[in-house]
Amino acid sequence: MASNDKKKTVLRSASWFGTRDKNGFMYRSWMKNQGIPDHHFEGRPVIGICNTWSELTPCNAHFRKVAEHVKRGIYEAGGVPVEFPVFSNGESNLRPSAMLTRNLAAMDTEEAIRGNPIDGVVLLVGCDKTTPALLMGAASCNLPTIVVTGGPMLNGKHKGKDVGSGTLVWQMHEEYKAGNISLHEFLSAEGSMSRSAGTCNTMGTASTMACMAESLGTSLPHNAAIPAVDSRRYTLAHLSGMRIVDMVHEDLTLSKVLTKEAFHNAIRTNAAIGGSTNAVIHLKAIAGRIGVDLELEDWKEGRGVPTLVNLQPSGEYLMEDFYYAGGLPAVLRRLGESGNLNRDSLTVNGKTIWENVADAPCYNEDVIRPLDNPLVENGGICILKGNLAPRGAVLKPSAASPKLMNHRGRAVVFENFDHYKQRIVDPDLDIDENCVMVLKNCGPKGYPGMAEVGNMGLPPKLLKRGIKDMVRISDARMSGTAFGTVVLHVAPEAMELGPLAAVRDGDMIHLDAESGRLHLEVSDGELADRLETLKSQQVIASTGGYLEIYRERVLQADEGCDFDFLVGCRGAEVPSHSH
Repeated sequence: MASNDKKKTVLRSASWFGTRDKNGFMYRSWMKNQGIPDHHFEGRPVIGICNTWSELTPCNAHFRKVAEHVKRGIYEAGGVPVEFPVFSNGESNLRPSAMLTRNLAAMDTEEAIRGNPIDGVVLLVGCDKTTPALLMGAASCNLPTIVVTGGPMLNGKHKGKDVGSGTLVWQMHEEYKAGNISLHEFLSAEGSMSRSAGTCNTMGTASTMACMAESLGTSLPHNAAIPAVDSRRYTLAHLSGMRIVDMVHEDLTLSKVLTKEAFHNAIRTNAAIGGSTNAVIHLKAIAGRIGVDLELEDWKEGRGVPTLVNLQPSGEYLMEDFYYAGGLPAVLRRLGESGNLNRDSLTVNGKTIWENVADAPCYNEDVIRPLDNPLVENGGICILKGNLAPRGAVLKPSAASPKLMNHRGRAVVFENFDHYKQRIVDPDLDIDENCVMVLKNCGPKGYPGMAEVGNMGLPPKLLKRGIKDMVRISDARMSGTAFGTVVLHVAPEAMELGPLAAVRDGDMIHLDAESGRLHLEVSDGELADRLETLKSQQVIASTGGYLEIYRERVLQADEGCDFDFLVGCRGAEVPSHSH
């Protein structure tokens, strides 16, 4: 776009900085204490850099440097960068779960964008919940927005082999509990797993959400997979800074990118990459903010799409290998060639998604499989319904054991996570590999924030016999780095007195993933009686603070776990203020 065209743009920030009166004087004067010259207030787009940098969020701890490269690009394109912090909810340290504060971070982002003199925004995101949180907040404002993720860590190295962050922990801990390795050997892998800046290098939730952002069209091509410490990550940050300035002049707002078709592209991409089950909740929440009607049923768009990306925990490789093999553009090209991509969906660089990937090369067909040799023929997220999950539950077939995908077994029930921890180590626990482990009260309200405890570790006595997997059912989530035949997000949750609350030891449960059925073999009458008894006994203690707001206003998993009062696009209009 020619520079003389840019000057015709009516900028939102002009209502702060563009007036020759007392208010304009004060807004400009306060900003000038940072050394900003007069001409930066004369028709230049003000670009907010929304930064989730924090030393308590190790995935995002390198964002100061990334932000500097974004600023360079903004300056080069004629914009004025203004960096500001928002709540950084890191999954690795924050208790009980970063999911508890995803909505808080989204609120912070929304109000910071709307209330400040910003014409467009760059979202610096990385760790699991920061990507959906900032996209949710930005979607409710609907300004021109571009996503820059921090990138994955380099491959972990242990005993001369590549190891995946997160996945290594689950694997080695099971080996330790089984008595196959010593405590010293288990702990020796600690420094090997995370050897550079960046997010988990497996196809966990952070990498999945980076891929979701790119497949939705909200980031530049290749954003999802460039390693955090690769110089090309900084180049992409620079180019994103340049691009957001033009997006402001083009009025390319988020609602023009986040369409229903774009969400279907993301769902199919999730299948192709073997992505995290957490994407189900996050995409629903983002869609709710922009006004797109996305339901659990839409995830059937991903069933039948082959899993092409051979990455842990579903496969063998790691994100570094994925980038060198061609990254997400190579995957999107294969989806487009197989009819599994809405080719005309607009992306933030002003081109359609197909224009961006039509010629994308693939350099390693073992990492990014061809369509006729997939890792899993029928990928995607399996949506389950039945009398145990009337509003749905999810299962990730690419991480599950095929022999357990149609399974009938006796329930062994854990009333909450503390009960699980106490009971699972009991050598007298009446359980074998054919049983179904059921964990209650770990949903959005039950274990506030719906912690990632759904991939329950197996009983030590079964691990010692070499048992690697069992059917597990809960209203919790699990880490995208985890694996197993794990049914998650059962809705309604137990604390809301969904049928899950009524399951008892010895009940028979039938999981049939092929038909999408999750059935508790208890009569409707018996189920109703049990729930009525539980209702009369239920006591929910007051907690006060944010936790109380959370429990009162959070929606169920099938609705995206957003707060009911945050759903919807409120736009960027803000009342004028006279000092």
